[in-house]
Amino acid sequence: MTDPQIVLTERVSQALASAFGPEYADADPLIRPSQFADFQANVAMSLAKRLRRAPREVAQEIAGQLGDFPGTVEVSGPGFLNITLDDSWIATEASGMLADARLGVAQATPPQRVVVDYSAPNAAKEMHVGHLRSTVVGDSLARTLEHLGHTVIRQNHIGDWGTPFGMLIEHLLDIGEEAAVAQLEAGQGTEFYQAARAKFDADESFRVRSRSRVTTLQSGDPETLRLWHVFMDATIRYFEKIYGVLGVTLTHDDIAGESMYNPMLQQVCDDLEAAGLAVVSDGALCVFPPGFTGADDRPLPLIVRKSDGGYGYATTDLAAVRHRVDDLKADRALYVVGGDQALHFRMVFAAARQAGWLPDTVSFEHVQIGMVLGKDGKRFKTRSGESVKLSDLLDEAVERASAAIADRGYDEATRREIAHAVGIGAVKYADLSVSHDSEYVFDFDRMIAFNGNTGPYMQYATARIRSIFRKAEADPSSATGPIRPDHPAERALALRLLGFESVVRQVGELCEPHRLCAYLFEIASLFSTFYEECPVLRAEGEVRQSRLALCALTLRVLETGLDLLGVPVPERM
Repeated sequence: MTDPQIVLTERVSQALASAFGPEYADADPLIRPSQFADFQANVAMSLAKRLRRAPREVAQEIAGQLGDFPGTVEVSGPGFLNITLDDSWIATEASGMLADARLGVAQATPPQRVVVDYSAPNAAKEMHVGHLRSTVVGDSLARTLEHLGHTVIRQNHIGDWGTPFGMLIEHLLDIGEEAAVAQLEAGQGTEFYQAARAKFDADESFRVRSRSRVTTLQSGDPETLRLWHVFMDATIRYFEKIYGVLGVTLTHDDIAGESMYNPMLQQVCDDLEAAGLAVVSDGALCVFPPGFTGADDRPLPLIVRKSDGGYGYATTDLAAVRHRVDDLKADRALYVVGGDQALHFRMVFAAARQAGWLPDTVSFEHVQIGMVLGKDGKRFKTRSGESVKLSDLLDEAVERASAAIADRGYDEATRREIAHAVGIGAVKYADLSVSHDSEYVFDFDRMIAFNGNTGPYMQYATARIRSIFRKAEADPSSATGPIRPDHPAERALALRLLGFESVVRQVGELCEPHRLCAYLFEIASLFSTFYEECPVLRAEGEVRQSRLALCALTLRVLETGLDLLGVPVPERM
């Protein structure tokens, strides 16, 4: 284990147990980076009242129990433990990290089965900017959890069922299957839907046909199901084009749309009624999970069957909970969905636990997604007030990136390849670098910038390191060290590189990819300082070898981290 924060946490925990008894071994040592040393432990401050002793006295006793410690520990102020690691320890651990294929990130024991529900576009409409964050954040979490050794089950809960499909199938018949497929594959689902809706509102005969088609669809009529599949297959091919451009890992096999749960919905209602949890209220079948009340202090209903006999999102989501627990054997499930659905998911999870479908040993979490804003601070839309098409947004990102690198002497094919990586990487990184539950302003100028905490800056950092190795006529994968960080800039970079494992684990546990972005930006900034202050190619002998090894380790951490984020890394920029 190379991560100093993890090592220090274990050492201080052992010291706590030795000093005050085993019941204190689980106390958080509160190890944090410090401007006065490498790290600071503040646990004495929090334990003093519990032990009824002065914080400084508690800190001194902890320090006395640390024993064989790879550094120095000083008690400062009212009871802080300032910890400075030995340079030789940092050198040994950094060299070991370079030799480790996993860069010190241990596999989870035991591994979990984790369902990640993300993206979830509506089949009746094309993907827009609102789908970007769920898709990008969810994919990064799936990648990170897999890297940590968990079994990840991706679920793309697309909207592919319901009453609108009656008019959509009828419109498909009116314009012809071939024309409909071409329109849907081209990403014109919204136009298709709007045309069907306009006819539904204006034409009584079309309205009657559409309602009849809903009945035949729900009854399983073979020809209607064939037409539904024609519509869905074309739509899914469009989704897959967008996923391909974005470089996300969702595939056709990950689709688990609303239609999948349709056969389970009646059983959900029957079982809830049989358990006495669902009752008829104002003609609808409702569950009233405890603890949820409205403004009038009356219990809030979770409607599982509407008064007209139809089912809603709550019924489908309860069926999904049962499927994910019983069939997929999930230990954990992450719902990467808009924050405006927070109440809905809290009630669904509460009802599922009340019914016994969601055991206490299984964690279901809503990873709330904040809104994307325009520069005016309002929901990001086109000038005409419509949602921005995701395909248009991605095309513009690549065009802007292409313009930004136009004068760098690349041939056309190379420029297109780099522009795609930079443009898509800029959009994804800008999204991921902000806490997923926060709003952020979509600003191409800031995203495509080659300085600051941006995707292009991170990509350029990796390209610059590769350039060093090309000039050295060496392969970064052949750098073996040992790493001897003698200069302060070398030491600072090597020490922070050792923190990679902690950050990756935090992302997996807290579902916060922005922590990895902040860490990688810090690494890139420390590398820039190191590069300015410590000549690499002009160094000689063991110093040159050590610095090339440190460059190689930095490159691997940056590339691995960006891969976990789903950000592409071009060979050169």
